[in-house]
Amino acid sequence: MSLEELYPRRMHTALDTTDARGLAEFYRALLGLQYRPGDEPPVDGTPDDADWLVLVDADGNRQLAIQQVDVLTPSTWPSSEVPMQLHIDYAVPSAPELERHRQRAEELGAMVLHDRSDDEGEPLYVLADPAGHPFCLLVGEP
Repeated sequence: MSLEELYPRRMHTALDTTDARGLAEFYRALLGLQYRPGDEPPVDGTPDDADWLVLVDADGNRQLAIQQVDVLTPSTWPSSEVPMQLHIDYAVPSAPELERHRQRAEELGAMVLHDRSDDEGEPLYVLADPAGHPFCLLVGEP
């Protein structure tokens, strides 16, 4: 029996948000992903009522799913009042690339929650996406 038959495989990571299209656009632009066929934004002026969107990589592999919810309480990390619960780490190859991607993320609507960019062992930023989900950009192995 192969490993694929023995163990479940990650299909994608799903994130809740009160603005499915907006959060999908944030991650599409930040990570260079594309929409799963059929999930693209409407181009004919019809209302966008998407409540479940999937983003895929260039090979068509699912990476993120975005789910519309009515209410979402953003994490208050680093305070434990509303914990992180889940976060995704994204590796970049160097400190200059870390700064470039942090700036891009902020331009796309992210907010820096924690700056550890001067850490010689593992420079990183903890950011919140536009829906408040924490994620890390760090210098490390991809």
